[in-house]
Amino acid sequence: MKDFLKYTLATIVGILLLALIVGIFSLLTLTGLASMSSVSEPIQSNSVMVIDLDGMLDERSVDNPFAEFMGSGNESLGLNDLLTSIKSAKENDDIKGIFIKVGSFSGGTPATLQELRDALVDFKKSKKFIASYGDNYGQGAYYLCSVADSLLINPEGMVELAGMSLSTMYYKNLMAKVGVKAQVFKVGTYKSAVEPYLLDDMSEPNREQLTVLTDEIWDEMLEDISKSRKLSKENLDALVDSGLVFKDAKYYVKNKIVDKLVFSDGVEAVVKNMMKNDKNKDGEYFETKFANVANSANNAPKSMSGDIVAVYYATGDIVQDESPTSFGSDEQIVGSKVVKDLKKLADDDDIKAVVLRVNSPGGSAYASEQIWHQVMNIKSKKPIVVSMGGYAASGGYYISCAADWIVAEPTTLTGSIGIFGMFPDASELMNDKLGLNVATVKTNEFADIGGYYRPFNEKESALLQGYINRGYELFTKRCADGRGLSQDSIKVIGEGRVWTGVHAKKLGLVDQLGSLEDAIAVAKKKAKIEECTVKDYPAQKSFIEQLMEDKAPENSIAETQLKQTLGDFYDIYREAKTIQSKDRIQAALPYKLKFNL
Repeated sequence: MKDFLKYTLATIVGILLLALIVGIFSLLTLTGLASMSSVSEPIQSNSVMVIDLDGMLDERSVDNPFAEFMGSGNESLGLNDLLTSIKSAKENDDIKGIFIKVGSFSGGTPATLQELRDALVDFKKSKKFIASYGDNYGQGAYYLCSVADSLLINPEGMVELAGMSLSTMYYKNLMAKVGVKAQVFKVGTYKSAVEPYLLDDMSEPNREQLTVLTDEIWDEMLEDISKSRKLSKENLDALVDSGLVFKDAKYYVKNKIVDKLVFSDGVEAVVKNMMKNDKNKDGEYFETKFANVANSANNAPKSMSGDIVAVYYATGDIVQDESPTSFGSDEQIVGSKVVKDLKKLADDDDIKAVVLRVNSPGGSAYASEQIWHQVMNIKSKKPIVVSMGGYAASGGYYISCAADWIVAEPTTLTGSIGIFGMFPDASELMNDKLGLNVATVKTNEFADIGGYYRPFNEKESALLQGYINRGYELFTKRCADGRGLSQDSIKVIGEGRVWTGVHAKKLGLVDQLGSLEDAIAVAKKKAKIEECTVKDYPAQKSFIEQLMEDKAPENSIAETQLKQTLGDFYDIYREAKTIQSKDRIQAALPYKLKFNL
């Protein structure tokens, strides 16, 4: 019996020790692999920087070195790293050109695509080349690659250039089937965020504003592509209307849509030919990934002045407190956290100016007001400049309007100055369909206001509409004060209407059309500094830090697979998943605009 206990205890201790050793080894392996992603390799002479255009274009790349190995789908492409690498490649004499390899590119917003494309156009000023290859080009990928000196496609490939469209999904009839109604209070003729819950088709004001948006964005894309491909806008538009997407690849060459038809194994010869010169007669070259070039640039010595221009990324839906999201899923602008971060930037004497990079369709009106207050706090101490990305609308504009200067891309979606509140009424579902009844006792008249088991009465509705009206008055006052305009003029261009950056500049909602780099230049000028270190905030959490927050990587895998399986229906799932955590009073963009990029 003693021997049995001795061997049993020894076995248990051995298993525990083995588990401990495996755990330590796994942690070291994870740490080692994660750190490898930030280590740069030397860039050799006669190099070509390779951009694998594969995945979704986001503001910042996500640190997940296991994405490829764990089957979580394509990694996100960080616009910040791409812009850094392109700028560095332009200035690096060892890099002779850029090769863009098009894969399953999911695109991005028109503005993020435009900013990336403008960086590629600027790269060509160095007299270096850009080449691209794809078996197929989606519209977003083609828009980017149309800047290439040599645009290559598979002989059986397809260019999906079909025009611009925006679409949304309407839930009213579905809600009616299950016995749920939306009780809505809003200000703004064009504040159409609530339309999917009230209508079964697009309202005329919404159709009007979306028609203007699509026309303006498509015109920008046509202008850019026609310049690079040396085609007139009219001719290019006519080619698209001819059903370009379904034409034979030879038709693309004939009409200057692409330059050459090659199979994938013929790409190297084309690049070698572009590399040939007096010193490199054979055109031999080395490949270096854009991430490696970005890491090299990020690890370069910082300014000795000690002066910093802070670039603070405010990306995603605006919420007051962090709501549950899956690992690596959609970002949020968490008001309670951003307020603390911005206060630290305001109090840091080494930071001479702040660039607030906004890419948000809005969200919580309360959180937007709190962030606005901290923008004003920074403004009282140092320059603050806003750089608008794909969206800076509704709450996204609210947190931008007080800045000293606002820079937007021509295709940024901004404005949407309006506010709404939405409350579900599930009384029909509960009473008629489920046979449930709720009995209530209360001490005061409004003690049970907002209960989903009954609709609002007339007095409650009047109170809520008054509350929304006061919120709109505050929103428009913030915009008027920030932009130096009258409140009445803001109300005229407000009404919840969404504008492109081009239109917003004409209306005085933004000051300049340009990129993040342009916004940084303005911030330096306003701070009266030349040499400085540009530093990104908030610091991105490493892969290990994310693991320690109980956000397991398998969630990212499940989320990615769910997106792929549900397709357009994923937005319904996401809305249902997050609706309970949202503030009831919202300053948000009209639903999720779906671009065919």
